[in-house]
Amino acid sequence: MTLITSSLAVTSLSHTSVSSLSSHIRPRLQPPSVFLPSTTANSTVANLSTVISRRASILAFLSFLVFPSPAVASPSDGGDDLERYTDQAEGFTLLIPSSWVKVEKAGATALFQEGKNNIGVVVNPVRLSSLREFGTADFVAHKLLQAEKKKESTKSAELIETRERLGHGNVPVYEIEYLLDSTRGGMKRIFSAAFVSSRKLYLLNIAYSDSQDNPLNGNTRMVIEQVLHSFDTS
Repeated sequence: MTLITSSLAVTSLSHTSVSSLSSHIRPRLQPPSVFLPSTTANSTVANLSTVISRRASILAFLSFLVFPSPAVASPSDGGDDLERYTDQAEGFTLLIPSSWVKVEKAGATALFQEGKNNIGVVVNPVRLSSLREFGTADFVAHKLLQAEKKKESTKSAELIETRERLGHGNVPVYEIEYLLDSTRGGMKRIFSAAFVSSRKLYLLNIAYSDSQDNPLNGNTRMVIEQVLHSFDTS
């Protein structure tokens, strides 16, 4: 899991149609094959339609988590101090390396850059009250990598690890790590986190160079993981 990846370009946006994404989940949501009175059947179909709509909407927003892959500058030594960044209007907080620069880009709620490495957050309304209503961390990671692999620039995407932790108020937070190799930036390590709170989907994406010539070192990884684990409701 480039630093659960249309949103974060945040130079160019990744678009995945809701109808295409919905097709992946329809087999999971077939109505039960039993006789029901017409009133009950109509209610059941309506409920199932709501579930499909909820999942389709969050699948569409997962495509926003896929960052573009521009050329990457040499990584730092990870010696940055971390400072707290809080967006009270959107209701999230995280730690950011003090030397990274906040920039404005269309589609990003917040974006910070060091060279071409980036840390970005996207917030969008959803119909879910918890990410668990959509699926497990493994399920979200699978859909996330599917979205990556559909990009023309992607050469390969390999899942490294998925985790679930509890944030403030016991909000489930999914963390996903994967390796991405693309024609628009080479090999990158991607750290993503997602949670749903107050009917909003919060997505964090950290894209960092991890090539053979410039592998991600241990100190930098520790800083990145601190950023990842700090992502939470404010």
